[in-house]
Amino acid sequence: MASETTHGATGQPKTTKDTVLETGAAMTQSFGPIKAICAHLNALHVYASDTSRSVEANHYCTHLSADVRQCLIYDAPTNPARLIGVEYMITPRLYESLDEEEKKLWHSHDYEVRSGMLIMPNPNVPNDVWEIAETEEMKEVVGLYGKTYHFWQVDRGDTLPLGKPELMISFTKDEQVPWEKVKDRDERYGVETSQKKEARKEIEGVKIHGGADSYWK
Repeated sequence: MASETTHGATGQPKTTKDTVLETGAAMTQSFGPIKAICAHLNALHVYASDTSRSVEANHYCTHLSADVRQCLIYDAPTNPARLIGVEYMITPRLYESLDEEEKKLWHSHDYEVRSGMLIMPNPNVPNDVWEIAETEEMKEVVGLYGKTYHFWQVDRGDTLPLGKPELMISFTKDEQVPWEKVKDRDERYGVETSQKKEARKEIEGVKIHGGADSYWK
């Protein structure tokens, strides 16, 4: 039986050969798509199939265009981390072009942003300084729609990505949120969700299309 390594993943520890190959590749290959990542977002994702379950998600996002972003989702912000899912974010203009069934698979970001739950961790910059840049980015994210699938159910202790992909959604109001998880996240990152909510009071709420967030309805 394979042993369990860092972050609960099944398998034998990396060999010296693995490390040498990784180092050589990092020195000679471009990794262009990965280097295009320009933002790290952190929030909780909710299982559409069971809204009592949620999991912390670290998003590493790239802008494909002015209308489309794509994010790799990891269970942790440190290496090694498990790649647990992906999220696509689109503008209202593109969302409104989707058919009605497709719209049901997408979630809004209005509550995540204005509640302060969606953060951009940056331990290298003082919070009061970073708050300004983060708030400006949140003004862009607040109106976007996201479509997210997780492949690895780390919250139930899976050591491999088992079963079918799970559609994930976002919280849309206070009473849905497991605040103990948010408190734990805040303590680890040295932030306060309530403080971020206050800082974002200037961000206007957006009108959410009736087809979005369908799994809460």
